[in-house]
Amino acid sequence: MARKRKGISIDGWLAIDKPLGIGSTQVVSLVRRLTNAAKVGHGGTLDPLASGILPIALGEATKTVAYVMDGAKTYRFQVRWGQATATDDKEGEITETSDVRPTPEQVFAVLPRFVGAIEQVPPAYSAIKVDGERAYDLARAGEIVELKARVVHIKALRFLGAPDPDHADFEVECGKGTYVRSLGRDIAHALGTLAHISLLRRVACGPFNETNAIPLDKFKEVGQGPALRTHLLPVKTALDDIPALALTDVEARRLQSGQALSVNRLAHALPDGDPDPELVFRAMDGERLVALARIEDGAVRSVRVMNLQPVSLGEGDVDHSRAQG
Repeated sequence: MARKRKGISIDGWLAIDKPLGIGSTQVVSLVRRLTNAAKVGHGGTLDPLASGILPIALGEATKTVAYVMDGAKTYRFQVRWGQATATDDKEGEITETSDVRPTPEQVFAVLPRFVGAIEQVPPAYSAIKVDGERAYDLARAGEIVELKARVVHIKALRFLGAPDPDHADFEVECGKGTYVRSLGRDIAHALGTLAHISLLRRVACGPFNETNAIPLDKFKEVGQGPALRTHLLPVKTALDDIPALALTDVEARRLQSGQALSVNRLAHALPDGDPDPELVFRAMDGERLVALARIEDGAVRSVRVMNLQPVSLGEGDVDHSRAQG
């Protein structure tokens, strides 16, 4: 018999506004301790040197983490001109300096080079594996780390201003795998100077942003009480960009039990034309998320079944009333 998880079954998302000085894993541990949730994970790592939006998945929401990790993110960051560091941020040792300070006009002129699909070499101090070892472990051991360039996608890059000649502020909307530290370094190189990231804040991670987030200090006050319900977002929040497939109660039960549904019978609810076999739908029974599903061989089949209870709390598909041993 499978061993039951200890803790309360809580299903939903929390958008935590993480302060500087604490890592993502520490936030997950804190949320687990304060809520006594049986299952907790996060949807996108933030280093201790970065502040901002850290989505925390509870219960069935952990099944949708990949959709947040793969989603778009928005960062505000500040570069410090004239100083390159080993880590491309302010924690690293200064390795080289430059007297060149770009003007705002020069900055504006180079930004279009960094929009769209661009090649980017990740920082040596990153979690990328090289021959089975983390790059940052090799770098800390004094080894020379050479990482290959990879294509990343930048939707928008904005110059926000220069508080002084040594610093400049930016905002970037980017896709999965983008390193802001590399972006700051490469912008400086394009301007004939050096730089490192001195401030970094994530202001949006998929559908989670500063409007639906709760500061970590405030969350500590909320804890496990009824006020938690105010900040707990439905599991389906992470799936806003995925098309919905409306099911009847009978169809929902069949899909959840592992049975396939005929595409012909669901033709009225599907998009026009031949559906992309890679397209994932969020199968819905009213407002309740039933499963993530895909069309294969003329049938709708579940990819991930969601074990969510019918709505009873007035908070979408949130339910944290089921205790486990």
